[in-house]
Amino acid sequence: MEEALVDWSRAQFALTAMYHWLFVPLTLGLSFIMAIMETIYVKTGNIKWKKTTQFWMTLFGINFAIGVATGIILEFEFGTNWSNYSWFVGDIFGAPLAIEGIMAFFLESAFLAVMFFGWQKVTKKFHLTATWLVALGANLSALWILVANGWMQNPVGMHFNPETARNEMGNFWDVLLNPTAVDKFLHTVSSGYVIGALFVVGVSSWYILKNRHIRFAKRSMVVGAVFGVISSLFIVLTGDSSGHHVAQTQPMKLAAMEGLYEGQEGAGLVAIGVLNPEKEVDNDKDPFYFKVKMPKLLSLLAERDADAFVPGMEDLVYGNTQQGILSTPKKMEKGDRALTALKKYNEAEEAGKDSLASAHLETFRANYPFMGYGYFDQPQETVPPVGLTFYSFHVMVILGFLFVLLFLLVIWFNLKDTILQKRYLLVAATWAIPLGYLASMLGWVVSEVGRQPWTIQDLLPVGVSTSHISASHVQLTFWLFAAIFTILLIAEISIMVRQIKIGPK
Repeated sequence: MEEALVDWSRAQFALTAMYHWLFVPLTLGLSFIMAIMETIYVKTGNIKWKKTTQFWMTLFGINFAIGVATGIILEFEFGTNWSNYSWFVGDIFGAPLAIEGIMAFFLESAFLAVMFFGWQKVTKKFHLTATWLVALGANLSALWILVANGWMQNPVGMHFNPETARNEMGNFWDVLLNPTAVDKFLHTVSSGYVIGALFVVGVSSWYILKNRHIRFAKRSMVVGAVFGVISSLFIVLTGDSSGHHVAQTQPMKLAAMEGLYEGQEGAGLVAIGVLNPEKEVDNDKDPFYFKVKMPKLLSLLAERDADAFVPGMEDLVYGNTQQGILSTPKKMEKGDRALTALKKYNEAEEAGKDSLASAHLETFRANYPFMGYGYFDQPQETVPPVGLTFYSFHVMVILGFLFVLLFLLVIWFNLKDTILQKRYLLVAATWAIPLGYLASMLGWVVSEVGRQPWTIQDLLPVGVSTSHISASHVQLTFWLFAAIFTILLIAEISIMVRQIKIGPK
């Protein structure tokens, strides 16, 4: 029953997060694109840019309103389904979420009304300021939840209180400026910018294919494509930085992303490949049916040294004495020692045996970094789902580079004033909208599936993070949420499509 509870709790959270992420990235990207368009209007005084801004602002408003509901449910699930996790990290995880509510939502709500209804009531510059502040507020909302997520992947800036069995924040700035959190924020919002750009370019392409609103479409397309190119290049930079930090803090995730079982010096980066599904860390089968590798790039990404050693999953599970890698069974021993010492410390404290309690506390602190390993029965449990992680990562990267090519072609043919004749490109741009969402979703799969089985890296596994509730209750709410979210998604798509068909005034 406990395993069923964990599985259904994970499924429900994944369902909510994935539906929520269908709304968020368009909010992030479209907010800045419409702010740029309004800036052009204020600078030039051209009323056509005002009408262009208002059209995309309408679509932004539809998406924003529906997206808020899923975000609220997502935060409630930490308390309902993951109360053990919330207890363990509440003092740290709660702070970014509270700041999100106080700062970001206030900033958005305060200026949202001005942005939508203040065109005739405030000055141009004040309205423009409100639009930029809404964009800033939307991105600040993403910042704080991603800081919390980054801390789960790389817990820093805290100390463990053995008396309450909770992690408590020691340094807020260490949590905020955690390199994992910084990379995650920049990379994630950049993906939202790309989706916003693909949406604008795709809808504009549809208008051209239908021979409607041609001048409006070309104006919007150029802004979207330029914004998309810049955002895509930024994704490459943040992805490189993120990969480097993953190698330092989550080497098992990096190994799964690349299907790397045996560590190598001068390791190559897999460009394309097909995994052998029968390969496990405890057998000698070939990991790939076939693969194409780019020499030494993985070592360069991971260690900034083309000849550096990159550990594989087998090194991380069974250890590598030459490279100073501790085996998972050794970590499990240290984890058991930490959990046992924590229990004995609390017993000694209750009995008033201060000297004995101090000895157990010292033992606990020495082994605390491996505490989470004490919950596992087999070392192979620390290996994430390799196939899902590997394919998600590589499809995401391939799509990312295709988007760069798409944006560049759109800009080029607009400069040559031949975009109207490039029907194949316009069709591709229209279909690129769902592919953008797919790429962004796959990025989350890499991030979250790749770090399994951890809720908090090395400290708290998923299996001991859930609430003490019935699995049937989680099943019921899973299907209830699935129905509600699907209705919301259908409503969003229907309203969006209807508004796009109406077109700009």
